[in-house]
Amino acid sequence: MSILFDSGPRLSPDEFRLLGELINNFCGMEFAADIRYVFERRLRDRVRELGLRDFTEYYHHLLYHPNAKAEMEAAVDALVTNETYFFREDYQLSAFAGELLPDLKARLSAEGRRNLTIWSAGCSTGEEAYSVAILIQESGLFDGWDVRVFGNDISRRVLSTARRAVYGPSSFRATPPRFEPYFTDTPDGRQVVPQIRAMCHFGHLNLLDRDRSALIGRADVVFCRNVLIYFDVEARRRVIESFYERLNPGGYLLLGHSESLLNTSTAFELVHLRTDMVYRRPRAPDEGTAP
Repeated sequence: MSILFDSGPRLSPDEFRLLGELINNFCGMEFAADIRYVFERRLRDRVRELGLRDFTEYYHHLLYHPNAKAEMEAAVDALVTNETYFFREDYQLSAFAGELLPDLKARLSAEGRRNLTIWSAGCSTGEEAYSVAILIQESGLFDGWDVRVFGNDISRRVLSTARRAVYGPSSFRATPPRFEPYFTDTPDGRQVVPQIRAMCHFGHLNLLDRDRSALIGRADVVFCRNVLIYFDVEARRRVIESFYERLNPGGYLLLGHSESLLNTSTAFELVHLRTDMVYRRPRAPDEGTAP
């Protein structure tokens, strides 16, 4: 019996370290030693497609080639994991709908505002952004308001899926039946209805790029769930500082269930809700809210 081995280039420990450091400097992703073979498998196609002999040549390509930035984005796209679905971590979304939205409606109305901005940072294929938009629509609290949900990701591939808004069965494994009217059947899957799609806007973004993050404007809520777990300590600190800058005073930051700001930032208040805990940018007595 013969066993077929992949004849592609192998990734040495030194090449893994050099490439990992390069990608970490670009986007903050941290790679543990035990994923070297996953790293190798996912980047091998990039090496082959560029006609390079090995991972050392690929490292030099990422350093010196005129198209290095585009290839770096392609490498990150190959390495990131994009597992998500509609209404993921429903206990947190229930807290968002039942407690945070009424609070925001009352506070923003008192400030004379009729606009609400939500930022889904690391939105992957878009299910989170659309779930948030559906919950806002279902609440009925913001009818007639300017409501915008921004979704950003470092992967252009997943953003293409998000903009198309057509999903297969796995994306609906946690979708409550009452939300079925927000989707229509198509030959390729179920598509988010136009009314919800119109609320959501998607764009490419490296969360370490604070200048481009500023293009989001000011947000009332930031969702960044199950994203920071892939970053090193310094990258997490920089991203959290960016969220603080982008949030309006009194705005909320929602992280994944396994994430916290412990040893990362003391700038936020911890808010205890009935079913969850979230973070809030404090409101100083003389601190207004950006329009």
